[in-house]
Amino acid sequence: MSENRFAHLMLAPAGVWLLLLFAVPLGIVLAVSLGTTDPVYQAVYGWHPGNFADVFDPRFAPILLRSLLYAVATVVLCLVIGYPIAYYIARFGGRWKTLLVAVVVLPFLVNYLIRTYAWVAILSDEGLVNGLLEDLGLSETGIRFLNTPWAVIGGLVYGYLAFMILPLYAALDRMDPALIEAGKDLYGNRWQTFRHVTWPAAFQGVAAGCVLVFLPALGDFISAQLLGGPDTYMIGNLIQQEFLEAQNWPFGAALTIVMMGFLLIWMLAYLRSAARADREGAL
Repeated sequence: MSENRFAHLMLAPAGVWLLLLFAVPLGIVLAVSLGTTDPVYQAVYGWHPGNFADVFDPRFAPILLRSLLYAVATVVLCLVIGYPIAYYIARFGGRWKTLLVAVVVLPFLVNYLIRTYAWVAILSDEGLVNGLLEDLGLSETGIRFLNTPWAVIGGLVYGYLAFMILPLYAALDRMDPALIEAGKDLYGNRWQTFRHVTWPAAFQGVAAGCVLVFLPALGDFISAQLLGGPDTYMIGNLIQQEFLEAQNWPFGAALTIVMMGFLLIWMLAYLRSAARADREGAL
């Protein structure tokens, strides 16, 4: 009983913190999403569920679909880039593992907004990349990088790549190297060993990395705003516009709730998958 009481006391500050800074604000957003606006654009609480129907208006379908496609592309690219990096660190890092992980994490300690502005300077029409291309004689007029989908996706990949590498590294580092050797001893080639041994052993790391990248990438608005343009705006930009420019707080709040509900479904699916994997591992 004393241990349970101590655990409850230790959880109390975190519970109060989550209640005041997450649950209460989320309740306010939900209440605003069901309201309307007065003549001076102030939110008025009420019961107007039509705000949620407006979220699925065909006018906003391209933005919603674009956000989903950008987030999926970000996950795929982060997995393609991050898996070899995590595999190398886990398998061949040796005594340099800690340093290599620090090298991966260190750039991401810089504020995301500052890092995105750095990419703006690098990819702008008169930026570092175009200047280098002109100096090498590869381009006379320069290449337009900004205001393109590739610039936005590239910014998202750079912004969240570490979220893929770290769980992959943790999963691969826990894997017993003898499993790979056993696969080779059973006359498996590299692809067969990877498919039947390495990939299943690291799958939970893959799933965790995909979730950690997909969730923030879907709601991101900085990359689309700074590296893209109106034709590349995502749902985060739409929410920002509804709150700050259109002054339509109920609709912006409804968009937020719908997006959070969609992300919650993905999170619950991952948690169920992880719990099922733990039960199978225990057996």
